[in-house]
Amino acid sequence: MKRNSATDKASPDPTYEVSRGETITAWIVSGLIRADFPGVAAPAEDRVDYRFINGFVDVGDLPCRKAFWAGMVGRAIEPEGDWPAAHLNLPGANRRVEFTGFWHVPTHIRRWLKGTFRSEAPRRLHLRLRTCGGVRIWVNGSEQVRFEPFRRNVESTSDVRLDLAAGDNHILLHTEDLAERDTIWFFELELLDEAPLTIVLPVALDRDEVGRLAALARDVRPGRDVFIGEALEIVFDAPPGSDLPVCVEVFSHGHDRAVLARAEATLGASQTRLAIPGTLRLPDGYHGVRLTIGSGAGTVTRIIDAAFLSRLAPGAMAPTLAERKRAALAFSARHGAERIGRALAIVATGSDDTATIERIIAATLHSIDRREDCSDFVMVPLLWLARGYGEHLAPETLATIRRSVLGYRYWVDEPGNDAMWFWSENHVLCFHVSQLLAGALLPDAVFEASGRTGREQAALATARLHRWFDAVEAHGLAEWNSAAYYPIDFIGLLALEHWAEAELAERARRQLDLIFEMIALHTLAGVPAGSQGRAYDKELRAGPLTELAPFAAVAFGEGWLNGGVASLPMFCCSNYAPPADLVRLARLEPGRAIEARYAQGLDAGRLVLFKNEAAQLSTVVDHKTGVNGHQQHVVDIRLSGHPMARLWVNHPGEDDPWGTQRPSYWAGSGILPRVAQHRDLALMVFDTQDHRNGWTHAYLGRDGLDEVLIEAGWLIVRSGTGFAALHSTNGLAMVETGATAGRELRSEGRRCGWIAAVGCGDGADFGRFRKRVLATRVAFDADRLLLSVAPPNRPELRLAHDGAFSIGERPHAFVNRQPTPELTFDSTGPAIGADPLFYS
Repeated sequence: MKRNSATDKASPDPTYEVSRGETITAWIVSGLIRADFPGVAAPAEDRVDYRFINGFVDVGDLPCRKAFWAGMVGRAIEPEGDWPAAHLNLPGANRRVEFTGFWHVPTHIRRWLKGTFRSEAPRRLHLRLRTCGGVRIWVNGSEQVRFEPFRRNVESTSDVRLDLAAGDNHILLHTEDLAERDTIWFFELELLDEAPLTIVLPVALDRDEVGRLAALARDVRPGRDVFIGEALEIVFDAPPGSDLPVCVEVFSHGHDRAVLARAEATLGASQTRLAIPGTLRLPDGYHGVRLTIGSGAGTVTRIIDAAFLSRLAPGAMAPTLAERKRAALAFSARHGAERIGRALAIVATGSDDTATIERIIAATLHSIDRREDCSDFVMVPLLWLARGYGEHLAPETLATIRRSVLGYRYWVDEPGNDAMWFWSENHVLCFHVSQLLAGALLPDAVFEASGRTGREQAALATARLHRWFDAVEAHGLAEWNSAAYYPIDFIGLLALEHWAEAELAERARRQLDLIFEMIALHTLAGVPAGSQGRAYDKELRAGPLTELAPFAAVAFGEGWLNGGVASLPMFCCSNYAPPADLVRLARLEPGRAIEARYAQGLDAGRLVLFKNEAAQLSTVVDHKTGVNGHQQHVVDIRLSGHPMARLWVNHPGEDDPWGTQRPSYWAGSGILPRVAQHRDLALMVFDTQDHRNGWTHAYLGRDGLDEVLIEAGWLIVRSGTGFAALHSTNGLAMVETGATAGRELRSEGRRCGWIAAVGCGDGADFGRFRKRVLATRVAFDADRLLLSVAPPNRPELRLAHDGAFSIGERPHAFVNRQPTPELTFDSTGPAIGADPLFYS
């Protein structure tokens, strides 16, 4: 979309020109209109087969969705045009007009939008309408488009026509959907005509101001990868030219999206950087930042993220696990998020902060009574609190907990009209554990939704949990290494290890041991990292701020504590201890290296890790190559010199660097590549012919890197004593402007090969690393999709997109297909050539 200069000269109105293949994103937008929409309570179809996969699961249509179709499709809607404007949606990074979000109960959500399409003569406009939700469009008061598929989180497409009159045509658009927890809600209007379309914004703004607002919203970014004990600073590419008010809200990514700070500021006419003093001393975390720029109808909103950390270096921790558990429990009691885990920590530490305990319990019961999505995550620690520390709670509080426990819905075979998610690996576990613990707590009581006694509930949950363990013991976890979901798995597993009968407790203990082994392998300098089965931006860019990081700190004696309390207080209250020898995997001695190979998940996440004392390279190989990705993080580099020193490569799944799609710009891949790894070297082959984004890119945590070199098509970096290198066969170009300036290297082209390598040592070693990298011969056959890499004095590695991987012309197969890692220390396995490492 570009400015229409010819029209600009003829009219004072702000106008934009949309060309064929571009989308119409300039609209004035109403506020959100929302209402609960539960439908009629009924059992849902139980499609859980305990064969967990990555990606969206077809779970059938919930009662609320069926009721929505019955009552909303085709109903009469009177056009409304006098609503107050909430903000402008201006041309930016996103082709879509998007309102994606999270609603914990079934909610009818809708918005009105309006704009003006200008035409010199009457014309029939041809557009391609894509949406998750439903869309109606009125032209000059007459309804011309009605497209209402209302398929949950599934994009639907229709080619539509709008008949325009000569002059300015007033367009009114209504978009709506039924929100069921994570809800992708958008529409996209793509122009199909060769003749361009002129768009006039229906607000009294100077044309230049419209352009400035659009650029400010598109390009804004935090001034640092992480703010260490300092206030938030936001950066723009260019000054606004006139003073603009800016409202800043910093909010948590937790369940309640709690506002942590709110500040009003003015972006001066010549300013490109804006410090927000009101954000000083925020709690550690990777937080959302909602920016409202401008005033009145000339307002744009933008949500970005920023990391806040109180100290850069991992703190010294107590020498014993028991001491570290006590310290972490005390920290959670003082600084934990407003979740039931904090109440558990407060009670367990002997605090008499009754007001906080009662406040958190009341909020927890509200979530449970409404059957909000993710309420299963808080039911388990609530039951732990009631069972383990009930004598410390008031009798009336225990009675209220009892009522909520008896009134809850524990599985899809029980009637409900909620949007709780029963089908993924972590939710299945937590629902079954909730059912088990609730039944054991109240064995003779009758549970309202099921009509069963507690004893019957517990027996049913026991059988279901054994099926869950059968699956994960055979295949591993589909959400491998996930910094978002390992803490959720811990909710169920720690409760079983602590409270269940002997057989289930032992199965939980073995799974906990395995997860902690995987965490130890992928932890470097206190930060868990690595390839992940399900990743979000907020975990990938958060480093020590994930909920997983404190587990590594407590278990291995190095790292950071933070406000995450989903399951950490349960770990600290339990008698469970990870195997003591895992510390040697998490904290390698100088001069040591380790390689691990194992498989996780039914859909074969074959994982490879190489780690030395200062650098870590982790991949998932041969995983769903060539198909649309979801949230799989396929290659990851972590360096020890800084908690944010991290690099990765992916194919972007969307346009917006701050988007929330799955896959997103940074988390997951639009099209998954073929990957292979041998020790300290990884190869990737991308073929993105079937995706709109015809390029790949790399992320680099710039603030954590001491040296950044771009030479001969290679990125070569150092953080402390850790080194890394990246290369793309299509070339690398650093993005210098916009939301990813200085942190994105882009490689244009639909077919390409990427190479990643790591090393470690002192300054002289870095020089040698650089020379070896630059001396590496690389060849890529785009027709055959074949990548060849020959480091100096080493055998050639070859990877084909069809899966063939060879070293020195000998096929190199992935051998260990079991969930338990196979470890090789110091690369003492069968070496190829005199030196087993490529970049030592």
